[in-house]
Amino acid sequence: MPLNEILALGCIASFFILLAIGVPVALTLAISGFVFGWLGFGSLLFNLLPARIYGVTANYTLIAIPLFVFMGVMLEKSRIADELMEVIGHVSGNLRGGMGIGIILVGVLMGATTGIVGATIVTLGLLTLPTLLRRGYDKSLACGTICASGTLGQLIPPSTIIILLADIMGQSVGTLFAAAVLPGLLLSGIFVVWMLLVGIIWPAKVPPIPVDERKALPRQELLLKVFKVALPPIALVLAVLGSIIGGIAAPTEAASMGAVGSILVAALARRLSWRTLVDVVHTTARVVAVMMFILICSQVFALAFRGLQGEQLVHDVFQMVPGGATGGLVFMLALIFVLGFFIEWIEISYIVVPMFLPMIIGAGLDQVWVATLIAVVLQTSFLTPPFGWALFYLRGVAPPEVTTLDIYKGVVPFIFLQLLALAICFAYPGIATWLPKAIGW
Repeated sequence: MPLNEILALGCIASFFILLAIGVPVALTLAISGFVFGWLGFGSLLFNLLPARIYGVTANYTLIAIPLFVFMGVMLEKSRIADELMEVIGHVSGNLRGGMGIGIILVGVLMGATTGIVGATIVTLGLLTLPTLLRRGYDKSLACGTICASGTLGQLIPPSTIIILLADIMGQSVGTLFAAAVLPGLLLSGIFVVWMLLVGIIWPAKVPPIPVDERKALPRQELLLKVFKVALPPIALVLAVLGSIIGGIAAPTEAASMGAVGSILVAALARRLSWRTLVDVVHTTARVVAVMMFILICSQVFALAFRGLQGEQLVHDVFQMVPGGATGGLVFMLALIFVLGFFIEWIEISYIVVPMFLPMIIGAGLDQVWVATLIAVVLQTSFLTPPFGWALFYLRGVAPPEVTTLDIYKGVVPFIFLQLLALAICFAYPGIATWLPKAIGW
């Protein structure tokens, strides 16, 4: 085996070793890239690196990320979702599993307005988990529903996963947003069907909301609250996504509309204050700084790996996988799924996808379809133990009687449901490609 390929394998191995001993992911990427890049081609790496980092960070499309993060944090800090959850809980009525379905619907709406897993899960966990347990919901099922619903924002646009994939794969953000709409709704529908099946097969796990609680809120007042609470976030979603998918505004322009719109929604709800605005700006800055630092460090790793002929190594591995292009695609998705147990989606995106992208292009696969499949798998990484972030977020706000094992057991059915959605999208590419073609993207 040539020396460069040995160094490329050492680069990958060192990354996992450093990660296993607790080194932060961004530093792991930088250290592995610098060490093996230096061993491979000396100081040339340092000559090429500044231009590469500048070329990536100066990408105009990435400006959409802080704007969408700002929009999500503003809606979370202004507690718009609190009232929304209360309204949907009452509207679900005496349906078994109705409260669980309500949580899924709130997850869809919050995913389309915030896209922030932590904010959605913490909000749903604080608002609904104690109530679900008090009403007799199964602990594991309640935890799994909250975790799964909170991750929907990583697939339903506007999603930061999709924005980064568009940048990595050289695709239009609007096209990938359009491609993710139907898969996101498909996954949400699968979750709803599962809750209905649980209500039929195991009715004791999902009892309906008590009649006296529903009667405590008059019907006219409930309808008024539905109008006041649901209309603003829905209008914001339509304004942002409609302007992108309809070709009226570029993703960055639409993101700025969303940021301003979130301020207006908070102001109309009388939840806007100077303290809230400052808190939102600080939180947004922290989130974006972490993402950009990982992005910069990943360029060191990517440059070293490419210089060490790592792409050729991946190509050779692809050739060994049976099934041709389809087999290679399955292998890539399986690798992303396994890595999702241990590292975050940002690192996976900037490590695995660039490695396999030349093979995807060479095989003539539809990149929009492939990007959608990758997004579905990356969303699953938020649920997979032991390091799924959704599990950690819920553990932080769960009542004492809920154990970590309850949370882990609860997400298992939803992981399989996500894999089912992935299999359907794999078998029927039109689910991802129909809408972009229908609107002329």
